[in-house]
Amino acid sequence: MEASNIRVAVYTGSFDPITLGHLDVIRRASRLVDRLVVGIGLNVEKTSFFSHAERVDLVSSVVADFDNVEVRTFDGLAVDFVRKCNARVMIRGVRPLTDIAAEFTMMMANRQLDAEIETVFLMADERFAHVSSSLIKQIAHLASDEKLAKFVPAQVIPSLRAKIESAGA
Repeated sequence: MEASNIRVAVYTGSFDPITLGHLDVIRRASRLVDRLVVGIGLNVEKTSFFSHAERVDLVSSVVADFDNVEVRTFDGLAVDFVRKCNARVMIRGVRPLTDIAAEFTMMMANRQLDAEIETVFLMADERFAHVSSSLIKQIAHLASDEKLAKFVPAQVIPSLRAKIESAGA
């Protein structure tokens, strides 16, 4: 397929940590395009649980079996990153009601910043509609590995445990 005919989309987020909800969106989005870039954003205004490098390692290990998914990092505006990836489609995962208003506002702002970038929303699967990285950070020190596996990919659990242990929680 010629490079100009390749359908590329970008799914951005902090992925701190990556959840089964994120993975569900990645799986479904990867079926819609020829190449999906998972962009891990660096937000200096946000205190992250995992470092930028740790998040890249975790996401990379989780998506290793997807032939058409690559993991990259970015800072700055997501629309600029989408352009740098030679894409015109930004994928956003949304959970019912909790994300719609904020995502709609961001979509409108992104449209003003770059009218040629389209945002495609993928509704979270009902099994993951309540799952967020914030929830994982709240329950990780209390939940067993078996319970955590209902929220995060198995590859993430040892890193969660190590991070909690090093924090003395």
